Amino acid sequence: MNALRFGGTRLASMVFVLLTVSLLTYAVFVLLPADPAQLACGRPCTPERLETARAFMGLDQNFLVQWWNFVTGIFTGRTFGSAGAEISCPAPCLGYSFVLRQPVTDLIVGRLPVTFSIAIGAAVLWLLAGVAGGVVAAVRRGTAADRAIMVTAITGVSAPSYLVGLLGILLFGFTLDMVPVNGYVPFTTSPVDWAWHLVLPWCVLAFLSAAIYARLTRAQMLDALGSEYVRTARAKGITERRVVTRHALRNVLVPVVTLFGLDLGVLLGGTVITEKVFSMAGLGALLLDAVGNTDVPLLVGVTFFSAALIVVANLLVDVVYGVMDPRVRA
Repeated sequence: MNALRFGGTRLASMVFVLLTVSLLTYAVFVLLPADPAQLACGRPCTPERLETARAFMGLDQNFLVQWWNFVTGIFTGRTFGSAGAEISCPAPCLGYSFVLRQPVTDLIVGRLPVTFSIAIGAAVLWLLAGVAGGVVAAVRRGTAADRAIMVTAITGVSAPSYLVGLLGILLFGFTLDMVPVNGYVPFTTSPVDWAWHLVLPWCVLAFLSAAIYARLTRAQMLDALGSEYVRTARAKGITERRVVTRHALRNVLVPVVTLFGLDLGVLLGGTVITEKVFSMAGLGALLLDAVGNTDVPLLVGVTFFSAALIVVANLLVDVVYGVMDPRVRA
C-alpha cells in the first residue's frame, strides 16, 4: 500500500510540475518582443496581413487560451488556419514551426537518435568509470592511485566542455588520426560505424562527468567504510572485497543513482556544446537553429520536451530510490 501511495504521489507531482513548466516555458518565449506572426507575414506586411497571420497561427487569442491550446494539443492535436487553408498537427503536437513548415514533434523525433546515442553511451561510460574510480580512490586512500584519480577528477570538473572536445579532436582526430571527428552514422545503417563515430563524443562527456561521480563516490565510500555496520562485517571475518562490494557500495550507490538520473535527463534534452563541436545534428543543434531563426514555436516545443525529460528522469530516480531504500516510501 505504501508503494502505491508513493508512486501515486510522485506521479501527481510530475503532472503538476509539467503543467507548471509548460506555463512558464510558454510565458517566457511567447511574451518575448519577437512576434512569430510578424516574421511569417513577409514584406510588405500590412496591418491586415499581420492580423491574418496572427489568426492563422492562433496568436489572436489571450495568453492563457494560447497556453491551454498548447497543452491540449499534446493529447488531441491541433489545427492551424481555417477550412480550405488549414495545417494539421497530429497528437502529440508540441506546436508547428512555420519557419521550417513542419510539426515540432516531427522535428524533435528526427533529431532524437543523435542526442540519445550521444547521451546514453556517454552516461554508461561515466557511471562505470566514475564509480570505479571513486571506489579505488577510497579503498587506496592516500596512495599514488588515490592522488592520480583525484587530480584527474579535478581536471575534469574544471575543464570547459568545448575545450576538452577541441583538444580531443586535435589529438585523437588530426594528430593521431585514430577516430572520426564529426558526423553521425545511423545505427540501422552500420552499428560499427555508428559506435565508431561516437567514441570521441562519448569519451569527452564521460571524462567531464565521471570526475564528479568519482569525487562523490570517494567521499561516500570513505564514510561508509568508517561506519559501524562495516566494522561489524569485518569483525565477523567477511572478506574485504565482500565488505566493499556488498556492504559499503550498496549504500554509496543511492546518492549516485539520484545524481545519475538527473544528469541523464539533462543530457537527453540536448548536448548543445558537444553536438556543435562534433557537428552532429541533435536536439541541441535544433535548439540553436530555433534561436537563430527566432522560431518561437520550435523554441517552446524543444524546451518543454527537454524539461519533460528531466521531470520524467526525476520520477524514475524517485522510484529507483524507493526500491533501493524502502525507508523513503514510509
